[in-house]
Amino acid sequence: MERTLVLIKPDAMERKLMGEIISIYEKKGFHISALKIVKPTKEMAEEHYAEHKGKPFYENLVSFITKGEVCALVIEGENVIEAVRKINGATDPLNAEPGTIRGRYALSKSENAVHASDSIESAEREIKIWFPEL
Repeated sequence: MERTLVLIKPDAMERKLMGEIISIYEKKGFHISALKIVKPTKEMAEEHYAEHKGKPFYENLVSFITKGEVCALVIEGENVIEAVRKINGATDPLNAEPGTIRGRYALSKSENAVHASDSIESAEREIKIWFPEL
């Protein structure tokens, strides 16, 4: 059983899309094994986006994710990492398929509603940041 981290980002939380987004994952048959709403600290954000440190967009990522509440989820299922990334759609909403979460709800490349881990290694690293108790 694979697991992944999903973050419903501040833009989607502000627009009251949390329940709708969660239901999309549930309707696909995935199990949500952990969920919490948190206002990320700068330290959490910097650790989460560590691989982007030094890139021109790094500060904007940290600033955006810490601007409001985030819903963090651990989702489990067969091939869940790849499946959730397909459900989420392309990072840039202009390239996201219409039926994907980003195709429906993303406002821009930076305000794109959701994050999901891109590999088993990333998932385990990110889950430890957001759910140290697991």
